[in-house]
Amino acid sequence: MLDNPSIRVDCAAAEPVASPSPRKRGTGASDGTLQTWVRAFAGTTALRRCRLRFTQIGRSVFGPLAALALLASPAAAADPIKIGFGMALTGGLAANGKSALVAMQLWEADVNAKGGLLGRPVQLVFYDDQSNPSTVPAIYSKLLDVDKVDLVVSGYATNMVAPAMPVVMQHDMTFIGLLGLAVNSQFHYPKYFAMIPTGPNSKVDFSRGYFDVAMAQEPKPKTIAIVAADAEFARNAVDGARQNAKAAGLQIVYDKTYPPSTVDFTPIVRAIQATNPDVVYVASYPPDTAGMVSTINEIGLKTKLCCGGMVGLQSAALKTKLGAQLNGIVNYDFWLPAPTMQFPGIMDLLQKYQAKASAEGVDPLGYYMPPFAYADLQVLGEAVEATKSLDQDKLADYIRSHTFKTVAGDVAFGENGEWSEARVLQIQFQHIKGNDLQQFKDPSSQVILAPAKYASGKVLYPFTDARE
Repeated sequence: MLDNPSIRVDCAAAEPVASPSPRKRGTGASDGTLQTWVRAFAGTTALRRCRLRFTQIGRSVFGPLAALALLASPAAAADPIKIGFGMALTGGLAANGKSALVAMQLWEADVNAKGGLLGRPVQLVFYDDQSNPSTVPAIYSKLLDVDKVDLVVSGYATNMVAPAMPVVMQHDMTFIGLLGLAVNSQFHYPKYFAMIPTGPNSKVDFSRGYFDVAMAQEPKPKTIAIVAADAEFARNAVDGARQNAKAAGLQIVYDKTYPPSTVDFTPIVRAIQATNPDVVYVASYPPDTAGMVSTINEIGLKTKLCCGGMVGLQSAALKTKLGAQLNGIVNYDFWLPAPTMQFPGIMDLLQKYQAKASAEGVDPLGYYMPPFAYADLQVLGEAVEATKSLDQDKLADYIRSHTFKTVAGDVAFGENGEWSEARVLQIQFQHIKGNDLQQFKDPSSQVILAPAKYASGKVLYPFTDARE
């Protein structure tokens, strides 16, 4: 089995454009805007000035047995089809990134066991993006110009998908983005497809269900506080939240961002409490989500509905860390093991994933990343087989015009490569006791409130009572 090199990157953008200052390793997203990334990395000169230093990060998670299986498969005699990507294997997004990687390697093993694609084995070629957007352009430049991969997909998260886009576009590659929110809203790249169920108007659809839950209550809420990390995902999320608030007739009494490096959330939560909002909407990434939830509990935030857009509450690590502090929180999710969401193949995937999770040190449940990381490659693989080609135009045309049966459900793409139909869940944590993992396997601990077709229970309202 081939070793996969890790990558460290020093990128200096071409003059006179200065590249955005990356945040410290392990803290998550850059403070730079999407427009800054486009300007800084749109030119090939900037990419050429990246200096790469490589180290080895070891073998594929499957080890010798997977290598033997690949050699024994009918596809092993041909040159491999290489699929390249960056992935957060260290840093603030690594918990989700490593979980996604295990699912992608399960797909690789499954496909190769069946003979590969086009009669050739599939090989994943990946590098650690360190949860740092500044590494991403050089990673994709190397994948395409040095490694000569045949296909590319993204790593995990909006803040990592966005800086890959200029490089991918320069190479005219079909590109599937993994859980990137509204990444293509400014690029409008016709060969981009989003593996995230946020729908055709992704900024608005991401939080629409949260506002539907709020406005279904009596008496109806009248005011809202909005707070977000100053990073790409969170800015996109609150752009949509503001539109939904306006449509619902809610008065915005607080609307501010905080630096992604923030560790003390007490002043922020106290400032929100001072406005006495009926509803609070929070858009955050995993490192700050934990701090925000803990502070909300410590201060005893008084509101009727919270929190909506927190990334990280989907992972077992944060669920078990926060435990009963989660009670009453209403938040987005994309998949849970409710009877309404038992799509073909999903439970088989999770059984394989969970069998490997402990040894690989990844999320033991696998409800958040694996369904979509696996489906991401299912879509790409089906397009390759159906077109009998690696031609990027043919692949994009096929993906654009077909519905795919995946472990994450039926997927069809519309404008800007977003899902043609939104399927963002709004869930509420209910009756959590202590920090035991097993309780999170019980669907009654995370009740699906919306959309109605997937609902598994009713909201406990208001937030102050639901926490007790």
